[in-house]
Formats: sequence, C-alpha cells, structure tokens
Amino acid sequence: MWILLVIVALIAGLVGGFFIARRYMMDYFKENPPIDERMISQMLAQMGQKPSKKKVQQIMNSMKVQNK
Repeated sequence: MWILLVIVALIAGLVGGFFIARRYMMDYFKENPPIDERMISQMLAQMGQKPSKKKVQQIMNSMKVQNK
C-alpha cells in the first residue's frame, strides 16, 4: 500500500511541477520577450544609427556568444 502511495505522489508531483513550470515560463516570456532582429533595428534607429543588416547580424551573433 505504501509503495502505491509513493508512486501516486511522485506522479502527481511530476505533473504538478510540469504545469507550474510551464505557467512560470509563459508569464516570464510575456513580461520579457526574447530579443529579435526587429527589436535590435528599432533600438539602433532610436539611438540615431542606421540599422544595416550587417550590423544587426553582428549584434545578434555577439548576443548568442554571450549567452553560451
């Protein structure tokens, strides 16, 4: 009986943890969307720079390197 109870509690914990983590990540991405090329182009334009495709790609690549 105890083994069955432990297995049920483990499964319930895994399912509950999955849904809690999923909700947390959805809320996080809603508040902090990932940066894409369009956002970088807008930031460069706001800073008074002309957003060329090459410069945007350089910034994207440098951000990918920093995240590793």
